[in-house]
Amino acid sequence: MPIYTTHKIKYLKVFNRKSHWESIYQTKELKDVSWHEPIPQTSIDFFTQYKVSKTAKVIDIGGGDSLLVDHLVDMGYRDITVLDISETAINRAKKRLGQRANKVNWIISDISSFHPTEQYDFWHDRAAYHFLTREDEISSYIETASRHINPAGILVLGTFSEKGPKKCSGLEIKQYSESELTNRFKHEFKKRICIEIDHKTPSGVFQNFVFCSFKKGS
Repeated sequence: MPIYTTHKIKYLKVFNRKSHWESIYQTKELKDVSWHEPIPQTSIDFFTQYKVSKTAKVIDIGGGDSLLVDHLVDMGYRDITVLDISETAINRAKKRLGQRANKVNWIISDISSFHPTEQYDFWHDRAAYHFLTREDEISSYIETASRHINPAGILVLGTFSEKGPKKCSGLEIKQYSESELTNRFKHEFKKRICIEIDHKTPSGVFQNFVFCSFKKGS
């Protein structure tokens, strides 16, 4: 007589990053998300400090429905691209901007699998890069930025510092120090300025960020 054994099969839920972020944007208002800034002054200051031309090709990585794009349009920038994994976030930003949304190039994509079709003069990323925790995704990001930022172009990254949170929106993040960010990008970029800031969330909690700017070329 054959002997039958029962094996318990454990089903692991595969994390879907896009679905996660769609859910966040479908259930939270802009004023309630932790990264909300009515005036993204730190980011704007980098544009001012580097005297970024109004005709420069600018891309905001993970821009979602943040207000930076509003300010850039109002400042006269004419070649702006906003990339985000969430279609909901992009649609919210378009609705808010109204007719001004036609002045912006919108891309729905996960940055870890983004394949640009053009070169950029100014690459801005506030709080997208630190969600990449796997080495292959981090390496892919750095390679993409290296290939698609023009010679002498500028890269600005803002991540949670080592004094900042270890999680955001229910996800683990990777904290960075100035030296680690510099080391990660040193082969293709030269560090220019790094600063730490405390971002006050809508709930009143402070999050410590490190912002580093780099110029293309070693």
